[in-house]
Amino acid sequence: MSILTATDLSQAFGAEDLFSDVSVAINPKERIGLVGPNGVGKTTLLLILAGLQEPETGSIVRSRDLALGYLRQEAALTFSGLDHSIFAEMLTVFADLQQMAARLRELEALMAAGESREDVLDEYGRIQHTYEHSGGYDYQVDIKRVLQGLGFPQEQWDTPLNHLSGGQKTRVLLGRLLLEKPDLLILDEPTNHLDIDAVEWLERTLHNWPGALLIVSHDRYFLDRVVNQMWEMRRSGVESYKGNYTAYLQQRQERWEREQAVFLAEKERLEQELDWARRHIAGGKTDIAKGKMKRLTRDIVLIEQVGVLGKENKSWLEIGGRVRTFTINEADARLRALRPPDDRPPRLNIKLQSDERSGRVALRAKKLQIGYPGAPLFTCDKIKLEREDCAALIGPNGSGKTTLLRTLLGEIPPLRGDIFWGDNVQIGYFAQAHEQLNAARRVLDELRAHVEMEEPEARRYLAQYLFRGDDVFKRVRELSGGERGRLALAILARQGANVLLLDEPTNHLDIPAQEVVQAVLELFDGTVLLVSHDRYLVNRLATQIWEVQPGDGGKDGRLHIFEGNYAAFLGLRDGEPPEEAGDAAQAKVLLPQTAAAAPPPDVSWVENIAPPPASARPKRKKKPKAQSWEARVGELDEELAEAEAWLAELEMQLETAVATADDPLITKLQAEHAEAEAQVAELLAEWEELMG
Repeated sequence: MSILTATDLSQAFGAEDLFSDVSVAINPKERIGLVGPNGVGKTTLLLILAGLQEPETGSIVRSRDLALGYLRQEAALTFSGLDHSIFAEMLTVFADLQQMAARLRELEALMAAGESREDVLDEYGRIQHTYEHSGGYDYQVDIKRVLQGLGFPQEQWDTPLNHLSGGQKTRVLLGRLLLEKPDLLILDEPTNHLDIDAVEWLERTLHNWPGALLIVSHDRYFLDRVVNQMWEMRRSGVESYKGNYTAYLQQRQERWEREQAVFLAEKERLEQELDWARRHIAGGKTDIAKGKMKRLTRDIVLIEQVGVLGKENKSWLEIGGRVRTFTINEADARLRALRPPDDRPPRLNIKLQSDERSGRVALRAKKLQIGYPGAPLFTCDKIKLEREDCAALIGPNGSGKTTLLRTLLGEIPPLRGDIFWGDNVQIGYFAQAHEQLNAARRVLDELRAHVEMEEPEARRYLAQYLFRGDDVFKRVRELSGGERGRLALAILARQGANVLLLDEPTNHLDIPAQEVVQAVLELFDGTVLLVSHDRYLVNRLATQIWEVQPGDGGKDGRLHIFEGNYAAFLGLRDGEPPEEAGDAAQAKVLLPQTAAAAPPPDVSWVENIAPPPASARPKRKKKPKAQSWEARVGELDEELAEAEAWLAELEMQLETAVATADDPLITKLQAEHAEAEAQVAELLAEWEELMG
């Protein structure tokens, strides 16, 4: 039985409808994620369901004695006028237990004074039983667990509430709600103001939540790990899907495809009926044709008003009204005007394509120390990014992720070490704070300052990024965070870069826009270094995880490089078995190493090279070695490419020769294989010596 049911809710601001026809139900223990484009009214719907705002129309039925908790997106005013501490605020949840504890102390004092009457003993036993079974001996432990999980170290617990920032107050409110354990917990962007450790702790806590959950979040990875049902909100209602966010994506695509197919089939049927009526009228059978045209008119009007799927569930009487029967020409024109249903939100039309292909190795660095004079942040022995790699740089706020990007861009010199960009590298940079944008310029002028484009073309181009009409004349300073992000992406997409350094590219974007950015980056043919808290994006894109571990006790931090995606990284970090960690069984961590322990370079790229047959393979020629370290490393890369490709080709030919029992060829190939292995070993030894 539902604990909350809403029927035909609508809300408007002035003459404009925000949303309408919203009918939903929440059952006990359901964990629901609510998504939809910015501005569709998600927060307003939460307020209505929580009883904090009245709908324009519709009704809500809540079960009797329903305990409901609501976390606003910003809770800065929640504790207005209160000056007690964080810990004292958590204690307010357990006021009843504190009263019971006080009464138990009073009764114990009476008994110690010799008052052992039966009524005193009975009351003591009764209260003690209730106190124990209500968690009286555990609630302070629960408070400590929640505060630590949400990122409040013990030394902050005595901080007065009126000394906290808005984000800290939101975390305090979230902690109090988790301790209250309401039957229905409604959370609006609960991961805002949380670092990654706190987000992961919250995921584990909500995964085992005993009541029902309704969550609005832009964190797709969080939704994947917490919810078991998705609501997609549009202005015309809410569509429900079973499963987590990834399951919702699949079902949503299937629904869109089904709607398209139903529309096309229905339109074809109506066109055939119109053709039938046209032929019968031409043949003089007007009476029969008139009945057909009357039904055809109603079907067309129904589709125009409620859509092809809505038509299946609506009768003409429910729509109401009278309509004049169309003529053949009118029906033909109305049929041609029908468009397939597409209730998807406006989508960014982004395409990232490099103008020129970079060299195979896009970036190489050796013995780096990143930071500022007198304030080093972290070190890393070796970095190597090849064409089409995507490295995700993760770590706590303030650990130096953006500093590394600025160092690679040449804006900040490394404290130690060398950085080498590959051949034909063209870098595109997306800054988290969008400081590359001129705040005083108009959107149109800012685009044209970076990209040569006439005004009509520039306006058409900006429309692909949802800047339409007078939007192009807004000053950059007037834009929201999401709008600035879209403008920065529009500029980046026209620069033709083949290496992208992206600092939080999905910040402030709603989920539909995040999905577009993800799809575009998945198709990008260059190299990406990504700083992002968007774990869903990181897991979909990353081929390497670069984790910054800050220094401790005066020691520098370290950059650890992990080969594999984010799920595999988490699996290895958390000790999950391979089947739960995805690629964790094949992945490995590349920790800072000495030269003696250095692994051979990654040569998986040779699979894309088509070497000539072994018999035609030219032998390695001796030539003078390059004098500089950088030039020699480049030469070794090329020589290793040839040698590894030769070795791979020989191995395939050996397999074929063995399968066909061609003994003479086997003998010949084995000799060449031994020569190729020796050549690779020699090159690797020199490479390790240089890189050590």
